[in-house]
Amino acid sequence: MTATRSVKLEIRAVGQRFERTQALSPTSLSVAEGEFVSIIGPSGCGKSTLFNIVSGIREPAEGQVLLDGADVTGTPGKVGYLLQKDLLLPWQTALENIVLGAKLTGRVSRDDRDRAAALAARHGLGDFLDVFPHALSGGMRQRVAVLRTLMLAKDVLLLDEPFGALDSLTRMEMQRWLLEVWAEYGSTILFVTHDVDEALFLADRVVVMSPRPGRVEHVLDVALPRPRDLGTFTEPAFVALKQELLGNVYGGPAAEPLPAGPWRGRS
Repeated sequence: MTATRSVKLEIRAVGQRFERTQALSPTSLSVAEGEFVSIIGPSGCGKSTLFNIVSGIREPAEGQVLLDGADVTGTPGKVGYLLQKDLLLPWQTALENIVLGAKLTGRVSRDDRDRAAALAARHGLGDFLDVFPHALSGGMRQRVAVLRTLMLAKDVLLLDEPFGALDSLTRMEMQRWLLEVWAEYGSTILFVTHDVDEALFLADRVVVMSPRPGRVEHVLDVALPRPRDLGTFTEPAFVALKQELLGNVYGGPAAEPLPAGPWRGRS
């Protein structure tokens, strides 16, 4: 976290138990305003549990969540939260799904629809406002889901593996698109992923969580210049960070030689 930016979100010694199982050890993390933080770790380490607590959906067994210095522990509706599944309503058009948040909090105004249409047009969905979800590609559906979250006017976004179900080419396209959206709106983003390349490409910092009971085990600063593009993946600095991150994730050398096989040495 850079010293020049104020703390937007603070997670203070948050822990969670489910009956006799410690799902999340007391975990602390400070996130600066406008920062992009990727969170990576093994399945079952408590990443989604942490997001549920930060979003206010679930009360922690211990600890606090502070937003702009105010205690919002157990208070839903303070941050935007996007799951891996887009959860679009199949009987609603793309535009109606984007303004869904306004529908849930009150009547949708003409201004709401105009703002949603303008937002969609700026981000590649202008020709698809009247299209139903079944006719949209996976990437377009996720764009609709992200824009729906932005329409709620939350300046902190929790994105829980939003691109995990996409093919690799669409996923890379969506990563670049998300960085453009983030640069435009300046939101503070926490992004869960299992993909090391994705974590590094997107983030200012990568947080590595331990196996269950999860806790913050390592924090890696990603000092790569922005804006980033496809060339970033092959830059020596990116490769070096990837090796370091793999070592943190797997607890040992980042690259082990492959065992000899019958295919080796053949011309």
